[in-house]
Amino acid sequence: MTKVVKFGGSSLASAEQFKKVKDIITAEDSRRFVVPSAPGKRFSADTKVTDMLYGCYDLAAKGKDFTKEFDAIKDRYNGIINELGLDLSLDNEFDVIKACFIGKAGRDYAASRGEFLNGIVLANYLGYNFIDAADVIYFDDRGMFDSRRTNKALTDRLEGLDNAVIPGFYGSMPNDTIKTFSRGGSDITGSIVAAAVNADLYENWTDVSGFLTCDPRIIDDPAPITTITYKELRELSYMGATVLHEDAIFPVRKAGIPINIKNTNKPEDVGTLIVESTSQKPQYTITGIAGKKGFTVINIEKDMMNAELGFGRRVLEVFEKNGVNFEHMPSGIDTMSIIVQQEAFADKEQEILAGIHRNCHPDSIDIETDLALIAVVGRAMKSNRGTAGRIFSALAHSHVNVKMIDQGSSELNIIIGVSEDDFEEANKAIYDIFVETKL
Repeated sequence: MTKVVKFGGSSLASAEQFKKVKDIITAEDSRRFVVPSAPGKRFSADTKVTDMLYGCYDLAAKGKDFTKEFDAIKDRYNGIINELGLDLSLDNEFDVIKACFIGKAGRDYAASRGEFLNGIVLANYLGYNFIDAADVIYFDDRGMFDSRRTNKALTDRLEGLDNAVIPGFYGSMPNDTIKTFSRGGSDITGSIVAAAVNADLYENWTDVSGFLTCDPRIIDDPAPITTITYKELRELSYMGATVLHEDAIFPVRKAGIPINIKNTNKPEDVGTLIVESTSQKPQYTITGIAGKKGFTVINIEKDMMNAELGFGRRVLEVFEKNGVNFEHMPSGIDTMSIIVQQEAFADKEQEILAGIHRNCHPDSIDIETDLALIAVVGRAMKSNRGTAGRIFSALAHSHVNVKMIDQGSSELNIIIGVSEDDFEEANKAIYDIFVETKL
């Protein structure tokens, strides 16, 4: 059996955390390939190394003195090395990084050094092979991930190796410059490595014991999710559940490799298993609840809209021309509502309204702001009668006014729009009706 294990920044924030990580890895011979993040926060007021690198590089790029900031980064790594008792010096690496900062190698290069240096330290501590991600993770000329070239390079490089540490978050462009994934991209690297070695399992170790049925900032001690499908995870991640980078799903999903979200500080916890499909019945009718604030609704009315060929296309064309994505588009016979992110819409508001008038000649347009969206997700919803009725009954009982309803054809989720002021109460009402009452 082969496992790829990825450890997040909190899992590798200090020497104490490094020791926990080593215990986890050495507990099973199957944990052969390791993907580390950069050191995260050691305590709430601490600064992540990635943010330290960004700040340091910004000073260097402006021609300002960054000695103090750079020394602070060196101290973080040297402190870990000394506490672990390693015979390791990163002086040469720091000299190269400093010269590249002065030479303005780019913010992607700067940010990637956190994972690069942590990979060297972890490989030395474990006695594993170190492989620079820049040598095996590739992006094309447009900065898009090159899966075909990467998969071949990784497969060839890792074949025959008993173990390896491959830093997360970054790769290289065709001109050999460094390119990073978006923040949290070490999750993606782990998924890519798992697919390349055809792993049996991808373990993603973080500081929480998997996914929870609801946001713990809203619900005290919400029930854990033991098993979730890729489709359910996509829905919840899109609506704000951020335990795992949503793009990390695709490489392993294609290869049929399950992901297990585990807690470095509580390795005995089962965590959450993410799978393509399962015959295992969920404990509750719903798998999870997630939501976000900050949406605007543009309500468009026009008599006989449904009989006007191309009406919807012309409306959406206006948003496209102004660079604004739409989130949902519930509609009726003579009405259409476009839901967009409030922040993105605000700067283009009048241009978009004028464009809709020119393109579509509506009878009226009404705008409503401060909307929150809540996704109720569950693979068991379609086989349980009255799920939607229970949701709306619970909301009505809690005096929450529903402003929008949207359900996908898969019956996997129901999206509900409520006022931002009702967001927390709506989450509690839905959670209580399905989880607290164990229906």
